[in-house]
Amino acid sequence: MDSHKAPNRPPDPDEPLPGPAPDTPEPAPEDTALEPGPAPAPEPDEPPDPEPEPERPPAPVAHSALGAELSLAPHPPTTTEPPSAPEPPPAEPPPGPEPPPPAPPPSPEPPPAQPPAPAPAPDPAPIADQLHELARARDRLQGLLGAVMAISGELELPVVLDRIVRTAMELVHARYGALGVLDDEGTELAEFHTVGLTDRERADLEGVELPRGHGLLGTLIHHPEPLRVDDIQAHPHSAGWPAGHPPMRTLLGVAISVRGEIYGDLYLSDRLDGRPFDAHDQDIVVALAAAAGIAIENARLFDHVRSGAERFQRLLLPRLPDLRPYEGAAVYQPAASPAQVGGDWYDAVLLPDLACGAVIGDVVGHDLQAAAAMAQTRNMLRALLYDRRTPPSAVLTALDHTLHAITEAPVTTACLARIEPAAGGGSGWELHWSSAGHLPPLLLAPGRRPRYLHAEPGLPLGVDPDRPRPDHTCPLPPGATLLFFTDGLVEHPAHSIDRGMDALAEMAAPLAGGPLGELCQVLCGEHPSDGHDDMAVLALRVPQGGISRRMAGTRGRQETSRERSGWGVRE
Repeated sequence: MDSHKAPNRPPDPDEPLPGPAPDTPEPAPEDTALEPGPAPAPEPDEPPDPEPEPERPPAPVAHSALGAELSLAPHPPTTTEPPSAPEPPPAEPPPGPEPPPPAPPPSPEPPPAQPPAPAPAPDPAPIADQLHELARARDRLQGLLGAVMAISGELELPVVLDRIVRTAMELVHARYGALGVLDDEGTELAEFHTVGLTDRERADLEGVELPRGHGLLGTLIHHPEPLRVDDIQAHPHSAGWPAGHPPMRTLLGVAISVRGEIYGDLYLSDRLDGRPFDAHDQDIVVALAAAAGIAIENARLFDHVRSGAERFQRLLLPRLPDLRPYEGAAVYQPAASPAQVGGDWYDAVLLPDLACGAVIGDVVGHDLQAAAAMAQTRNMLRALLYDRRTPPSAVLTALDHTLHAITEAPVTTACLARIEPAAGGGSGWELHWSSAGHLPPLLLAPGRRPRYLHAEPGLPLGVDPDRPRPDHTCPLPPGATLLFFTDGLVEHPAHSIDRGMDALAEMAAPLAGGPLGELCQVLCGEHPSDGHDDMAVLALRVPQGGISRRMAGTRGRQETSRERSGWGVRE
């Protein structure tokens, strides 16, 4: 075997050393050298490698005797750069347990989200319309609340009806408005309150009968549902316009119910902007009609209470008897308040000694207690005045003691007067009076300026019955008129009572020579007060001449007869 060994010889410098040649890839096994294997799969979650260049076919190789592979492919041309040193082979890990698989590399940061593309700008026109509609609805709601408060604050029925029409016109901006009140049968209009007509239009309609609810207006009477008409002339129930009636195009009608019954109908015509009435207009007028029904019912109840109180008050007041040879007239007017019961009263009576007794008074308070106290005081004073022919101060003192003893009457002011022929005969007359804290009487003498008979007023009744009361005397010319009144005729919170009394004197002066009933009516109707209090006026006029002998004899015989029967008691 040794003979076959090759003899040792020195290495040939031109012969390549055994082993892989530098910069030459390691030869693959013989069966796979010419077939490229599949490319390894890329690591997950790693960005893909750039596309590989197309593979070149492997160059043919030759096997040397030492097992080295020589590439037969042409070598790339050499460059002047020195060849890079070969990388050392990786060190093999020591034997042991298999290490855990390496953690996957962290996922790359996702690219930042791109902001969404801006939405197209909305059309501002619909938004502006919505805001305008909201503002309009808010204004209408506020207007409705104000209208309800306005009509609820009134108590006089005519004022309430007028306020309902006006507020409805303001809410829907209508040019014309009216409220028709049904009759007792509910088939026709008994009243028709109009608002919005100009003076010229009212003048053109002068003499034209008010609508009775025929034609289109009657549709709402027989069918009390909200009615909207865009063209009145084209409506099948339209009956046309009377002569002088202003033309109207659109109509909105709503029925008004009170306690479940139709009270009347509210009519509105022609919006100021020229448009027809819409559903919003109808809804707000229907809501107003509901509140209007409550306001009307309150006004009717107020009127019922006031009428009953006024009748009760008038029953307590006397009807003036025959005062001849004197003339007399009186008027009582209740206060403009819900109770309408006050303490003002008046009285006049012809006395047996040819004198005329007159009194006017005012019990403090405005309720049933004041009215009852007034009736007690008036009846007591009439009895004392007729029975005792004493000066007025003595009669008031006796009345004050009686009230303290047997009643709980409140404080009362009064003026008691006695008119009689002047002493010594002739055609003159004399006035004797005493005041218990009351306003002075007004003297209206022919040819003279009105004059108040100012004097010491004294204390009101119910304060101090032991306090002395003064008497006053004033001569009266023939035909003179005396005016007695309560403070409700002249009191006003905006000015002093003296100013009201001066205004009353100026009003009475031109009426001094006329009928006394007219004088009292005018003063109560055009009074300078604010009307918050009830008022009473009593006017007496003395004859132009003296008392005739025939009348004096008749009065004398009546006086003697009553004295014999025990009526009269002289002091």
